[in-house]
Amino acid sequence: MTAMRQLVGEVLRARRISQGLTLRDVSGKARVSLGYISEVERGQKEASSELLAALAGALDVPLSKVLLDVSAMLELEEASVDQIASISSIAPDVSVSAA
Repeated sequence: MTAMRQLVGEVLRARRISQGLTLRDVSGKARVSLGYISEVERGQKEASSELLAALAGALDVPLSKVLLDVSAMLELEEASVDQIASISSIAPDVSVSAA
């Protein structure tokens, strides 16, 4: 299963890119170091609630929307894991690995 921090990073990066913003743009607006934002986007650092709020503000998107996007991605991932598990139980001799 993908780490929650990776999903958060993917959502933040997608939002930033869709708005045509650079890491530098978001860094200036959020008053957070460019390097730290980069690590959060790559899923290497866990974002605190304060950092998430600052990044959402810099992206002009409600924090609740960011969290809803993460939730939707997590739901899709969990559904695919459940499908793999059900396939494995039907054909236990078939090797299936979750991505």
